[in-house]
Formats: sequence, structure tokens, C-alpha cells
Amino acid sequence: MREREKGMGGRKQVQNSRLASSSPCAGCKLLRRRCAHDCIFAPYFPASEPLKFATVHKVFGASNVSKLLQDIPVQHRGDAVSSLVYEANARVRDPIYGCVGAISSLQHQVESLQAQLALAQAEMVNLRMRQATYLAHQLGQESLQNNTYIGLGKGAAVSTDSSAMSSQKLVECDANMKAMFNLDVVVDQTNLGSPMWSC
Repeated sequence: MREREKGMGGRKQVQNSRLASSSPCAGCKLLRRRCAHDCIFAPYFPASEPLKFATVHKVFGASNVSKLLQDIPVQHRGDAVSSLVYEANARVRDPIYGCVGAISSLQHQVESLQAQLALAQAEMVNLRMRQATYLAHQLGQESLQNNTYIGLGKGAAVSTDSSAMSSQKLVECDANMKAMFNLDVVVDQTNLGSPMWSC
């Protein structure tokens, strides 16, 4: 009898040592319950991250999180927990809007940057127009000077050379203008006036 009692006592000590060595997960530790080997919280809320489960439990509740994870396939539970943790942290920082507040702020920044980009592209087009007008004015002044020089009676050869030079400059000016306006300036403003999120 004594030997049997000693054997039973030794087995109990081994079981107690095993239970002591396997620390409960953060969820069971916070809920103060025994962590079973098939605990649904254990793979996603380790004991080394107690704040992670505490935040999720504060926002959603442990029972709701447990039901949610049971309804989700095992291969997608990790992503679901990451989403829950992110949403819980955002809800703690901003109890009213949560993630929507952060997304709305980022959307406003995107719209502001799109407006600045549109203004910069419009300014580029304006500068190109001014440069083209300046080149056309310069070409007109040179043509006027050449015509005045020809009108003074310097001979047919000079007139022919001047006409050829004017024609060549016209071709060069036209090529420069085509090169300047060949760059397509595309501003995608389809979503500029419509916000992505409606609160």
C-alpha cells in the first residue's frame, strides 16, 4: 500500500511540474482560468504579450473573440487576430472613430497632395505656353528685320537667302513647339472630389 501511495504521489508531482512548466496563455491568465491544451487563445495570445489580449478583451470581449475565432478557418485566424489587435489599439487611441478616423485623415492628406500636384502641372503648362509665345515673338522680330533689310534693295540673292533662313527658323520653331507640347500631362482627378470613406 505504501509503495502504491508513493507511486501515486510521484505521478501527481510529475503532473504538477508539467502544469507549472507550461504557463497559461495571456487570455487564460487574464481571465484566471486553466489553459487547456486546445485553448483557442494560446496560438495567438502568448503569455509574453499580455497587453495584446488585454486591449482586445477591453474593446471586443473575450467571449466575442472566442466565437469569432471558432467561426473562422484555422489558416485565417492569424490575420483575424492581427485585425482585431489593430482595431482595438485604434479604438483605444480614438474611442469615437477608431480606424476610420486614421483612414479619413490619410484620405484628406491624399486629396491635398493631389490638389498640389494639379496646381504644379498647370503651372508647368503655363510656363511652356509662355516659352512658346516668347519664341514666336522672337521669330517674328527676326523676320521683320530681314524683310526691312530686303526692302532696302540689297539684291535678289540676299532676298533669297533671307527667305530661306526665315523658312528654316519657322521649321525649327515649329519643331521646338511640338517637342515642348509632346509631353502628355495627365491629372487623374476622378476621385478628387469623392472621398473614399463616408462617415
